[in-house]
Amino acid sequence: KITIPESIQEALAEIALTTGKSEQQLIAEALSELIQNYQTINRLALMRKARGMWADREDIPNLEDLRQEWQRF
Repeated sequence: KITIPESIQEALAEIALTTGKSEQQLIAEALSELIQNYQTINRLALMRKARGMWADREDIPNLEDLRQEWQRF
């Protein structure tokens, strides 16, 4: 159960009448969109945070050397 300010309730009722959707459907759609946007933004932030995490590693072989070694066979 959530508390919604009266101004939002009125706008929600108007949108429901205009679209033919129930207020519950509109709220569910809005929450789905909010979660999807958050996940997209969060994923992008995680990718940015991970960028370059292998840059200073000395124990990882050079990819070019590995490719040349594979071509020998």
